[in-house]
Amino acid sequence: MRETVRRIRAFLRGLAPRASSRLAQLILMANFVALGVLVVGMLALTETRRGLVNAKLDSLRSQGELIANVLAEGASDGIPAPALRNHDARALLRQLYVPAEARVLVFDKGASLVADSHLLADVFETSELPPAGADPAGEGETSDALPVRLLDGFADILRSPEERATLNRDLRDEVRQAIAGGIIAGVRREADGRRVVSVSIPIQHVRAVVGVVTIESYDLDRLIDADRQALLPFILIAALVTGMSSLALTVFIARPIRRLARAAHEARRAGGRRVKMPDLGARNDEIGELGVALSEMTDALYDRLDAIESFAADVAHELKNPLTSIRSAAETLPKAKDDIRRGRLLAVITADVARLDRLITDISRASRVDAELAREDVGPFDLGGLLASLAEAYNETSSNQTPVLFESQVRNSRVLGREGPLGQVFRNLIDNAITFSPQGGKVYVTAVRGQREPRETMLIMIDDDGPGIPEENLEAVFDRFYTQRPTGAAFGTHSGLGLAISRQIIKAHGGRITASNRRDVTGACLGARFTVELPAAPAH
Repeated sequence: MRETVRRIRAFLRGLAPRASSRLAQLILMANFVALGVLVVGMLALTETRRGLVNAKLDSLRSQGELIANVLAEGASDGIPAPALRNHDARALLRQLYVPAEARVLVFDKGASLVADSHLLADVFETSELPPAGADPAGEGETSDALPVRLLDGFADILRSPEERATLNRDLRDEVRQAIAGGIIAGVRREADGRRVVSVSIPIQHVRAVVGVVTIESYDLDRLIDADRQALLPFILIAALVTGMSSLALTVFIARPIRRLARAAHEARRAGGRRVKMPDLGARNDEIGELGVALSEMTDALYDRLDAIESFAADVAHELKNPLTSIRSAAETLPKAKDDIRRGRLLAVITADVARLDRLITDISRASRVDAELAREDVGPFDLGGLLASLAEAYNETSSNQTPVLFESQVRNSRVLGREGPLGQVFRNLIDNAITFSPQGGKVYVTAVRGQREPRETMLIMIDDDGPGIPEENLEAVFDRFYTQRPTGAAFGTHSGLGLAISRQIIKAHGGRITASNRRDVTGACLGARFTVELPAAPAH
């Protein structure tokens, strides 16, 4: 039981994101910044909802016009001059119904207050006094007011210049503008910071302005606060979901990437020792693809290191043989008693020097194959035309006594590859076939269509009439420095790197090359066959 609990705790600790994980920090930061922008925008835009303010203004305007018409009919005179009867205005306002959330103020044409619905209805405003000894000036700077002020400031950015001017207008300015003629409506801010939806309507006796009715509503802040409070549960749920998603992203992204990074650092410090990459192939996502790619890349690098070590060992072995022969001949040369023996020893030295030169040239060429292939661009070209040109060139060479016959069984023989290196491959194979062909033999080059999922391929077969290849050496012929030659061939004239280089080039093109023997119905060997398979170029 304790062991199970310990394993569960260890598993949970492994799931927890580390503070040092920059990816985890970036995920959390990005999620919460996006959430913060969304929340601030929702809260700030709540305040700028045109529909709420416009509905309130329309309601107040309808009520104000009704009160202004009543006062114009029952509390104004036109003789000797248009004027408002203050006493009658107060009496009429006392009899009119004013909603609890609204306040009606009546001014004469001199902008002096005539009547106040709150005073007439004995409605008084109350507010809490600060504690004894507290600074009244700092009372408004509470922590609760700070978020509201921040949101108000953000909302001011979204307002038009006209809306900001209206918000900063005071009651006296509004009344003076109404006395000048016209209805003034908008949202303004009181001295204590409250927002007031206000409509000022002139009281007109016929056409003369005798006063102003201002109707105000103080419940805009309450409505906005109610909207914000209604959003609070959704904000909390969004924050919880964001936190959980961030944790999940950290667990499923940061942890495997951290494992891959550790394995990569370990491989770098291993000094050539093979380090197994984490197995993420079961993940069907980009992290799994990254793990598989990194594992394949490290395996390829290890294989390349092994190949370089093996190549270096093979080169040292191959160079050692002619060097040993040269040293032996050089040591024996002073002891030779006649010109015939000295001539033989010099011939041995000359042949071994030529062999060394050939080996070094082929070794240098083999070591540059990968670099040369990387520099050349891959593109479609006509492989059939290349093979036909090679066959024609061999047949026109006077020193070649073995005919090269080319036959193509495909209409479109275009392949994807590099024409220069592939031409070198087929020259190596044709040269090899000519070398093993007997007197009067022929070399056959045949191109046919092949298929290897998921695409079509080109199969090129190079056949000779020679003795064939021993069955146990069908794969060994592609090894470096494999130099089994036909009877009577001069020793040391071949480095044994031609087929190895050919396979290297074909593999770099995504193809393959194999060796086999051609046999008749009785099983007798008719000659050797080298088959090259290359990806065909897509048809246009």
